[in-house]
Amino acid sequence: MRSQQEKIAAFAALHRRSGAFVIPNPWDVGSARLLAALGFEALATTSGGYANALGRMDGQVTLDEKLGHCRALCAATSLPINADLENCFADAPEAAARNLLRAAETGIAGASIEDYSGDPAVGIYAFSLAVERVQAAVEAVRRLPLPIVITARAENLLRGRIDLDDTIRRLQAYAAAGADVLFAPGLTTLDQVRAVTAAVTLPVNVLAPLIPGVSVQALAAVGVKRISLGSTLARAASSALLRAAHELRDSGSFGWLAGIAGVAEMERLLAAGAAEPPWPSSDR
Repeated sequence: MRSQQEKIAAFAALHRRSGAFVIPNPWDVGSARLLAALGFEALATTSGGYANALGRMDGQVTLDEKLGHCRALCAATSLPINADLENCFADAPEAAARNLLRAAETGIAGASIEDYSGDPAVGIYAFSLAVERVQAAVEAVRRLPLPIVITARAENLLRGRIDLDDTIRRLQAYAAAGADVLFAPGLTTLDQVRAVTAAVTLPVNVLAPLIPGVSVQALAAVGVKRISLGSTLARAASSALLRAAHELRDSGSFGWLAGIAGVAEMERLLAAGAAEPPWPSSDR
């Protein structure tokens, strides 16, 4: 198993090399090992996917549960793990930074801090507070022996505040506050993506499933560095279960068995996902 420091270095290198990379979002240890076996180079947690796996809605997971989840994924595979920490489970910058340091102790290689409070009554944090939160997070992790990669998220578009100008303003401020990666989930067109990548100099993460008809190649062409999937893989798995269950319940048939992975294939992939993969170089 690679050390946390080696995972952090590998994760940082992915953001420095040319082109874009996909960072899929497992929701449990099994899905993490399957994705690792398929050759992906890094993974990211999904707050929604993990919450649904617990029978809850997004935002209903506690900090301790999230930390345990991160610890389990980090122990399950040698791939770097980026943690979706939502608002870091705190409003105050100092408290958010403390929780981020607790997350770093689980073995993650990176983490996000977002400017959505998690409370619909509060909504998006005020600009100055949002910037202070990113700055506090950055200052905290820079005291670590090898700082984890910090992704600052501007949540406007995902939370119904359709203001691209303010989103870009926030991303620029988060970059100035020391973030390593910028993320504006909720972009829905390549023109919006291009506006963001043209306005900042840091690597940009995009939530691809919200952009109809997009491809990895198209996103790379407009300057995207990192491509994530959010809870969509978890929902795809649940959708397959629902289709099979509906057929079984409604018609008593087993057509859904066609094409499913066999036991031997699953065992092979789960074992491969736990092994040490080849590591990317910074000039690849």
